[in-house]
Formats: sequence, structure tokens, C-alpha cells
Amino acid sequence: MRAIKHMGRLAACAVTAAALTVAAAPAPASAAEAVSHPDYEFSFDGIFGTFDQAALQRGFQVYEQVCAACHGIRLVAFRNLADLGYDEDEIKAIAARYQVEDGPNDQGEMFMREGIPADRFPSPYRNEQEARMMNGGAYPPDLSLMAKKRKGGADYIKALMVGYTEPPADVELTPGMYWNEYFPGHQIAMPQILYPDSVSYADGTPATIEQMSRDVATFLMWTAEPMLEDRKQMGIKVILFLLVFTGLMYAVKRKVWADLH
Repeated sequence: MRAIKHMGRLAACAVTAAALTVAAAPAPASAAEAVSHPDYEFSFDGIFGTFDQAALQRGFQVYEQVCAACHGIRLVAFRNLADLGYDEDEIKAIAARYQVEDGPNDQGEMFMREGIPADRFPSPYRNEQEARMMNGGAYPPDLSLMAKKRKGGADYIKALMVGYTEPPADVELTPGMYWNEYFPGHQIAMPQILYPDSVSYADGTPATIEQMSRDVATFLMWTAEPMLEDRKQMGIKVILFLLVFTGLMYAVKRKVWADLH
């Protein structure tokens, strides 16, 4: 009986872990944000999906050379780039390219210094007011959690990057807006930012709009859920445990009831 009680506790723990795993999934976006877009295939899709490190590094390159001029990833620390396959020296070199506010110093003043691995990526703007002033009143959102904040996640981000077209003949764009097939309402303040060869990939991959949009969507999925692979592995372990536990309980049930027949 003690063994059965112990297995019961293990089952309760497994069910709790499974519930927490499900709870970690993002809440659906509001209906107002719904948009029809293609469903793309990514390496991290499915229960056994994992991040492609080469795609992550290319996506980071697109973010750093194109997106970072307007959008921050304030929840990501430079040291987190180890997940992308960068070594310690490479991470230090990347961090040193950024200026980070620190202080106060002995005079009570804040000062700027080179970034270190423990720092988070700094915002391109000092505050929201400066961001709006530099972008015609629009506020470029932080991209750290964008893949979780938007319905469709990485699919939506990739579609948005490739969705810029000329507006229909019967549509008059609002001044300062651009037409995007996959943005809710279709009029968006952000201009098209990806063009062929916008970046020169370090691994020699051709920098097509299709490739860059896929890579940056992969990178932003990682910034939004860096523990995705661990969560999936835990979910698989919980499912396997429950299957084994169910089999054991069935065998115990047959053994116990066999003496009563």
C-alpha cells in the first residue's frame, strides 16, 4: 500500500507539472488583433521541435543590423547569447559594441560605458517620449516578447516582414503609413525594413527577404521563449511517466481484484 501511495504522489506531481507546462503557454490574443496569414514551417514547431542555432545566429544578425535601430530587446542579456552558440569571447565582443548607462559615480552622476555579458541589451531610446519624437509619434515596441504577444507568433512576424505591397487602387493611405497585407487594418507606421542583401550573413547564406524574415522570426521566438526546448522535454517526460504509471496502476488493479474473483 505504501508503494501505491508513493506512486499516487508521483502521479499528482506529474499532473501538476503538466498543468504548469500548459499554463506557460501564452493566452490568445484579442479578436481585434486577429489577422489571416500563412502558416510557415519552423524547426521549433511540434512537440519534438528545437531551435536551429544557425538560424538563431542569422536572426540575431538581422536584428542587430536592421531592427535594433528602432526596437529593443530589453529582457535579453548579452550572456543569454550563449544559447545561440556564441562562446564567451564572442559574447564579450558583442557586448562591447554597445554603450550602457551605469552609475552613479563618485560625483553622483550617471555615465556611459561599454557593455559586459551581464548587461541587458540597451534600448535605442532614452525614454518613450524620445522614441515617439524620432518616429513621427509612433512608438516602436520592445521585441523581447513580441512572438508571444502577437497571435500567430513567429508566423505573424515572418508574414509581416514579407507583407509590404502597394495598396489597392481604391485605398488612400493615411500620410506616414504603409500598406501591409498581414497587419491588422493593413496600414502600418513601420516602413519596409528588409530588402535583398540588407545584411551580409557571416555563414554565407544568401540574404533574401524570405530568408531574413524567417531567421529574425526564429530569433524573436527564442527571445520570447528561451526555455521552449526545456519545456517540451519536460512535457515529454511527464507524458511518458503518466503512460508508465497508468500501466502499473492497471497491473496493480488486476492483481488486487484477481484475489476477489
